[in-house]
Amino acid sequence: MNFGFFDLLQLIGALGIFIYGMKVFSDGLQKVAGHKLRTILKGMTSTRFRGILTGFTATTITQSSSTTTVMVVSFVNAGLITFIESTGVIMGANIGTTVTAWMISIFGFKMQITPIAIMLIGIFFPFIFFGRERFRNLAEAMIGFGILFIGLDFIKNGVPNIQENPAMFMFLDQFTEFGFLSILIFVVAGTLLTLLTQSSSAASAITLVMLFEGWIDFPIAAAMVLGENIGTTVTANIAALVGNVYAKRAARFHFVFNVFGVLWMLLLINPFLAGIDATMSYFLPGSASILNATDQVGRANATLALSLFHTVFNVANVLLLVGFVPHIVNFIKKYQKEKKDTQHRLQYISSGMMSSPELSMSQAHKEIELFVKLIEKMHFNIKGLLFKKQKKQERFLDKIEKREQITDNIELEIAEYLTKISSYNLTEEASRRIRGMHSTINDLERVGDIYFQMSKTYERMISEGNELPDEAMDRLNKMLDLVHDSIQNVRDNLAMENGDIDLEKAVHIENSIDLMRDELLEFHYKQLENNIYSNKVGFVFLDYLNRLEKIGDHLFNVNEALAGVKVKAAYDRVFEERGA
Repeated sequence: MNFGFFDLLQLIGALGIFIYGMKVFSDGLQKVAGHKLRTILKGMTSTRFRGILTGFTATTITQSSSTTTVMVVSFVNAGLITFIESTGVIMGANIGTTVTAWMISIFGFKMQITPIAIMLIGIFFPFIFFGRERFRNLAEAMIGFGILFIGLDFIKNGVPNIQENPAMFMFLDQFTEFGFLSILIFVVAGTLLTLLTQSSSAASAITLVMLFEGWIDFPIAAAMVLGENIGTTVTANIAALVGNVYAKRAARFHFVFNVFGVLWMLLLINPFLAGIDATMSYFLPGSASILNATDQVGRANATLALSLFHTVFNVANVLLLVGFVPHIVNFIKKYQKEKKDTQHRLQYISSGMMSSPELSMSQAHKEIELFVKLIEKMHFNIKGLLFKKQKKQERFLDKIEKREQITDNIELEIAEYLTKISSYNLTEEASRRIRGMHSTINDLERVGDIYFQMSKTYERMISEGNELPDEAMDRLNKMLDLVHDSIQNVRDNLAMENGDIDLEKAVHIENSIDLMRDELLEFHYKQLENNIYSNKVGFVFLDYLNRLEKIGDHLFNVNEALAGVKVKAAYDRVFEERGA
């Protein structure tokens, strides 16, 4: 037996090159697609069949059904689509993942792709150093495509030769003599192979190589493909263990849908394989049966037949089960119930699952929108504390304290999520947005702190038996209204999907707050000079005033972060626009 430990390491290394090439190819395609990928996924809500087409397209772009599934979960989380609408995309992803097998079987076995792959890397490598980001992303995708097929060639060369290693072939062959039980054994083997490689594409490549090299025959390879369909869902379910209920439901649907498909296919496996054989004979007249191909040409045809089997099975499974989707969804909802949680949890970020950087940032943006809503609630709590009846004050104080603690948690969780996104190879625009989001959540958390400090000032004032006169309260009320205008402006700017931030309005509100502060300072000093209120009461008024002005500053900082400019640039831009 000539296949030793060093050869095994080479084979593992070849697999690593293949998986790395697949990742680089996928990441590059996603960067090239950019916002278009999000647009594709958003356009899937009209019909279930449109969802299937969307899932197929997205998986063809990402070269990963798992990535597509995670993206779908992101949109369910964000409330952009419902769980039942997401099922079509998951079904389409199953069909889309067969594109990889077709690429490998056509380019990897029917033609010498390695010289072309190296030439492709040579052509696109200089684009890495181009100034335009789109060229760099395209170069990354094409280099990944080249590495992918170089890795596949290494795998083909690394798989031990049957003639030189008969003992290894006999080890595999002993499991192929049990009829239908052998099919079940290799379904399990395909599942385990996918779990081991953490990639259905890599598992498919290994299966195709084993079939091409003669290690397994066509029925056994088909059984492994069925197992790989199950294996790719197990990976998603493991990832969803720490996700939210929407992530769990989407992962469970993927699992149940694929397992149902494998079960009915196992019942019809023999006539189905005979049909694939007849189809290949029709399109390739004169070729030997793919069920027992022995020569290299026959085995190359068998790899094409396996890709055809994979595609036909997934398409047939979708057509067969698409009408039963509502029943499967109801079953999963009944099994995977939404738990009531007394603690605050982020609604759009699934902590255990990361989608593509572009969509991850979209999730984080949605969380920041909720963060501002929470800040607005704290604003109304402060207003209620100052102007509502005394018997309700304890309730407002309690709400403000709890919400301040929530703001601390939100900042920490979003910051950790943004740090995870930063570990990706991001575009310059994405990196800028990440920095802006970090700045935004920091400012919003500080606003939450200031509202809490204002509530403590109020508690102190009440405990000391002090009270602000009505005239002072009326002026504070106007200041509070201006601050609320600033909060509303931040919410409006966050809702701008195209990033068209209304800086002029933000500057106007900030100026109004500063002018109001100056006016109220003048009022404060006159009150002291005329002995309208004491220094103790005056300190309370001044504390409220300074804190509200500080809130205005933090909210303006948020608008700066959203626009990606600093205060001087913001003013200059506004004045330039006015001059124009």
